[in-house]
Amino acid sequence: MLEVKDLHAYYGKSHILQGVDFHVGEGEIVSLLGRNGVGRSTTIKAIMGEVDRRGSVRFKGRELIGLKTHQIAHAGLGYVPENRDIFPQLTVRDNLTLGIKSGKGAGRWSMEDMFALFPRLKERIDTPGGVLSGGEQQMLTMCRTLMGDPDLMMIDEPTEGLAPKMVELVADLLERIASRGVSILLVEQKLTIALRISKRLYVMGHGHIVFEGTAEDLKTNADVRKEWLEV
Repeated sequence: MLEVKDLHAYYGKSHILQGVDFHVGEGEIVSLLGRNGVGRSTTIKAIMGEVDRRGSVRFKGRELIGLKTHQIAHAGLGYVPENRDIFPQLTVRDNLTLGIKSGKGAGRWSMEDMFALFPRLKERIDTPGGVLSGGEQQMLTMCRTLMGDPDLMMIDEPTEGLAPKMVELVADLLERIASRGVSILLVEQKLTIALRISKRLYVMGHGHIVFEGTAEDLKTNADVRKEWLEV
């Protein structure tokens, strides 16, 4: 579904991504792991056209390099940034409604589906997003992205700063989303979560991919974990 080949990205004169290659299949959860600063978030931003980049990013056979961010989003990619980017003055209902892409017919997700995935949002439906807890805001951001009916969601650090119980809720939500046929590219620091829910994992180091394999492959590869993941 998503094929990234020889992807390079730049912030000004800084060459951040240096030939990244990976793919995400239909309905897969694929995790992108690595220490802070190696280029994981930049990879997602490059796919979305938010930074200068070159190489090839093909989504469902269509080349995305050269397209603008809104065109990429309308092609079927959803992006959940690390900073969540909810509208704090708007209610939960309004935030979810803003996720619907104009011009699209009925998608596979409705507002009632969002409440079934995360009932707490229904309880808070008329509450401004800015007064939600961090975990509730994270759920709202993911559900708002789903309202746009993406075929693939790219999610940056969804469990950052969350309590353990909320981390488990996020992991369960991601698995339920994937079970509905939505592919997920997950940038995640918590190795236990990534190992539990991912079909495949990539490890980044210094702007390129240094490991690709299954969760079991990574569990048994102590050298990769020690050199590229452990603090």
